[in-house]
Amino acid sequence: MPSTITAEKDRLRRWALGWLSGLSPQARREGDVVLFRRFLALPQVADARTILLYHGMNTEPDTVRLLPPLWERDKRVCLPRCLPGNQMEARLVQRNSRLIRHPYGMLEPGPDCPAVPPEGIDLVLVPGLAFDRSGGRLGRGGGYYDRWLAGFSGFTAALCRDGLLLDSIPRLPHDVGVALVVTESGLYGPSAPGREKSGA
Repeated sequence: MPSTITAEKDRLRRWALGWLSGLSPQARREGDVVLFRRFLALPQVADARTILLYHGMNTEPDTVRLLPPLWERDKRVCLPRCLPGNQMEARLVQRNSRLIRHPYGMLEPGPDCPAVPPEGIDLVLVPGLAFDRSGGRLGRGGGYYDRWLAGFSGFTAALCRDGLLLDSIPRLPHDVGVALVVTESGLYGPSAPGREKSGA
C-alpha cells in the first residue's frame, strides 16, 4: 500500500540523514573529489551540450565545484529555480550570473537568467539522499524533481556516496529514478556498463 511505502521512505530518509551527519567534513571533501572526477569522465557528460546541475548544500556533494570545469569544456550549465506548487524550472547560469539564496538554503538563478525548457537539456544531475543499484532514488519528499523529470527525455545521472547505495528503495508510481548512479567505487543503474561496474 502507498502508506506503507511512504512510511518506509520516511524511515530511510531518517537513516540517510543520520548516516550523513556522521560523515566528517574531510570525508565529504575527499568523497566529492572522487565523485566529481568520475562524473566528469562520463561519456554522457562529454556528449552533452547543456547540463542541469543542482547547487549542493549541507551534506550534499559541493556540486558548485563542477561549474568551472564544465564551463571550461564549453558546456551550457543550468541550475534549478523553485516555483510555486513544488514545481521547478531550469535556468542558464554563466560565470557572472547572480545567484539568490532560496529559503531552503540553496543558491538558485535569478529571474534574469534565461529559462531553458526540458527539451533543451541533454543531461540532468539529479540530487537525492540515497539511491539503489537499479537507479531508484530517495529524494527529500518535495517532489520537485519527480514532477520535472516526468517531462524529460534526456539522460539522468546522480552522485551517491558508497554508504548510501542501497540494494532497493521502495517506489511509488510517480517516483522517477535515474539512468546512472555514480559512487566513489562504481557505476550502477540501467545505463551502467554491463549494468554494474566497479573500479575507477
